[in-house]
Amino acid sequence: MIIPIRCFSCGKPIAHLYGKYKQLVEEGKSQKDALDELGLKRYCCRAQILGQTDTLELINKFKKF
Repeated sequence: MIIPIRCFSCGKPIAHLYGKYKQLVEEGKSQKDALDELGLKRYCCRAQILGQTDTLELINKFKKF
């Protein structure tokens, strides 16, 4: 998973929030409530977090040279 360090639009650091966001959603909070709790108010930052997908398992299937 490649999480951008900063929001592409406004430049706010957001990478450190993704782990907390994922934990909150797994605990049963809605995505909106989790983003509100993390203090993400701008729609550009919210879109960056919501648009992330876990691709680590897919990438690990390929052989490394």
